[in-house]
Amino acid sequence: MQFNPKITIVTVVYNAQSLIERTIKSVLAQTYTNIEYIVIDGASSDGTLELAEKYQSKIALILSGKDNGIYDAMNKGLKHATGDYVLFLNAGDELYSNETIASVFTFGDADVYYGNTAVVNQNGIVIGDRRLTPPEQLNWKSLKYGMCVSHQSFIAKLALCEKYDLNYSVSADIDWVISVLKKSTSTVNTQNYISKFLEGGTSNKRRKLALTERFTIMSKHYGFIPTVLNHIYILFRFPFHKVSKKSMT
Repeated sequence: MQFNPKITIVTVVYNAQSLIERTIKSVLAQTYTNIEYIVIDGASSDGTLELAEKYQSKIALILSGKDNGIYDAMNKGLKHATGDYVLFLNAGDELYSNETIASVFTFGDADVYYGNTAVVNQNGIVIGDRRLTPPEQLNWKSLKYGMCVSHQSFIAKLALCEKYDLNYSVSADIDWVISVLKKSTSTVNTQNYISKFLEGGTSNKRRKLALTERFTIMSKHYGFIPTVLNHIYILFRFPFHKVSKKSMT
C-alpha cells in the first residue's frame, strides 16, 4: 500500500506582504495532495492578511490575531494541526520544488524526515547552502555543535511534537528539534533539498540573545561542561567555515 500520510504545513507571518505569496505558492504547487495548510498571521497591518486571503479556498485555516512572538504563533499552528506530520515554513521560505513533499514520503514510515537547505535572498534567488549541513544519520546528539538541520527542512510526526518553550524568544526551535529527536526512533535523511530558507531571520538580527539562548538550551540537553567544551570546538571551527563556500546562515 502506498504511504500517503497527511502533512500539516504551518506558515507564521507578520507584516511580510512582499514575501508571503511566494511561500503560499510553493505549498499550493506541491504535487502531493494530502496537505493541510495553515497560515498564522500576527495581526498584520500591511496587507499581508488580505494577500493570504486571496488563496482562502486552498488553505485549510487562516488565523489572524495578536500573539506573543513567533513561537507563540507556531504553538497556535500546532494546536490546530491535524496531520500525521508537521513542517514549519515561514514567510519568505519555500519548498525546494513542486515534488518535494511527494519525494519525502517515498521513503516510507519514519518519525522524522530531514534534508538539505538552500539559502535565498529577498528576491528568492538561491545564493548558496547553509553553513551547517545535516549529518548522514540525525539524532538528538547531532545538534551539540549547532543547528545542523534547518527548521524548515525538518518534518516530524505531530504526535512527537511538544509546544515551543516561550522562555526562549529567538532560539526555541533548537530546543524543539532536540526534544522531538529525543523521542524519535527512526529518522530519514532524504539526501535532497527540502526547503529554500530566506537569508537573515530573527536569530541573525538578535545574534547576542540567540547565542545566549542556544548555550542555555544546549546546557539543558547536553550538560554544562560538555557544552562549554563543544563551544570551544565551535570557536576553532568557525574560521574554516568563514573561508569555505558554505558560509551562509
